[in-house]
Amino acid sequence: MKEPTTPDDGGQLLGDRVSELRKKRGLTLDQLASACGVSRSMLSQIERGRANPTLAVTLRIAQAFGLSIGDLVDQPWTASRIEVVRGDDATHLFRDDRECRIRTLSPLHLEKHVEFYELRIAPRACLRSTSHFEGTRELLTITRGSARVIAGDNECRLATGDSAHYQADQEHVIENVSDEELLAFLVVTYE
Repeated sequence: MKEPTTPDDGGQLLGDRVSELRKKRGLTLDQLASACGVSRSMLSQIERGRANPTLAVTLRIAQAFGLSIGDLVDQPWTASRIEVVRGDDATHLFRDDRECRIRTLSPLHLEKHVEFYELRIAPRACLRSTSHFEGTRELLTITRGSARVIAGDNECRLATGDSAHYQADQEHVIENVSDEELLAFLVVTYE
């Protein structure tokens, strides 16, 4: 009788990485399954470290996240030493609607340490965020327009060239208080 196989540590690392990316992007297993063409049950098994996917399945999962296989498995020697995020790469759009456009500028595998975003907020619109993980901080720099930032009970106004650093482990709002599109850059860090 053949012993049941168990995934190796690499399989668990891959499962943890897929789960981390999926949750960070706010995707359900069903949504990721639809995006990559891998069944929900297979994705669940991969995330729990109960299955070692084939190269083809791993590639489809990586592509759904806009990554190479090397970036998905987070092995620095498999990726180029220069990582480029192209301005027209739609896979780096975190949000894009008439009120707000958020584009990820940092390589996706760095997101567990730091996130870097370009924000464009329509005139008089705002970006409302719920509390992030404990210890999360945001650094916002305004490059065009003016904004009001509310973090918990604290509030400030920012003009072009101003920056604000605040706790993001509480509800917070970035509001465009001008009649032109607000252009800002946001760095999110985790302790």
